[in-house]
Amino acid sequence: MKTKKVLPLISLLFVAIMLLSVGMIAKEYRERQQDIKGFEKLEDIITEVEQTEMTDNVEQSETLQEHKQSSRNLTPLFEANGDCIGWICIPNTAVNYPVMFTPEESQKYLRKNFEGEYSVSGVPFLDGASTPECDNLIVYGHNMKNGTMFSDVTQYRDKAYWEEHPYIEFETAGGLRIYQVFAVVCLKKTDEWYGFSCFESKEQYQKAISEIKDRSLYDTGIEPQFKEQLITLSTCFGDSKDSRMVVIGVEQIR
Repeated sequence: MKTKKVLPLISLLFVAIMLLSVGMIAKEYRERQQDIKGFEKLEDIITEVEQTEMTDNVEQSETLQEHKQSSRNLTPLFEANGDCIGWICIPNTAVNYPVMFTPEESQKYLRKNFEGEYSVSGVPFLDGASTPECDNLIVYGHNMKNGTMFSDVTQYRDKAYWEEHPYIEFETAGGLRIYQVFAVVCLKKTDEWYGFSCFESKEQYQKAISEIKDRSLYDTGIEPQFKEQLITLSTCFGDSKDSRMVVIGVEQIR
């Protein structure tokens, strides 16, 4: 008799757990879809204007000379949210987002959307110790399982992916900057050179570059020179909460 009474209870409990799990999955899916639509709306706000071909007074590769970019009208974003400092883009990838900067509360947008509401995706943000003119711009973004945010950063494990996506675009009120990826590194966030925004000397800069290149997953043949600004895109990678994959670029043109 007891067995007959217990079995229905177990069945009901199992069904309840299943329904709860399905509900949680559905809720997470809706939240992520809302995040995607929110970023698409922001992208629509940015009116693409005049296409310009990048030129520079220094020798450049044919790839860079042929690389064309549409300028973005970021003013509406700056007016909508003063925390927005610019727009980050890796052409032909999912990385195409606003960048926030709140030095007093650097991780403010870790789990908030552009409007400041809770968001599992957050918004990419500039390290609190950085400024647009510092030596190394460190931008953080989540590695989302649905392929959004900075998940494509992890694709740089494959050198062929780097060959197809060699440039990072970062546009601010000061204009468009183009960076060429020169290293891809898996590391711990406690590593000595990780998190450097400003280098106090040429020696410190060169030491960091040397270590970065030594630890890079492959050789790109690119040699950054002192005073050339770096950009570091950082996202979680692997099982450890302290593990990061970073893609580091060096400025080619401003």
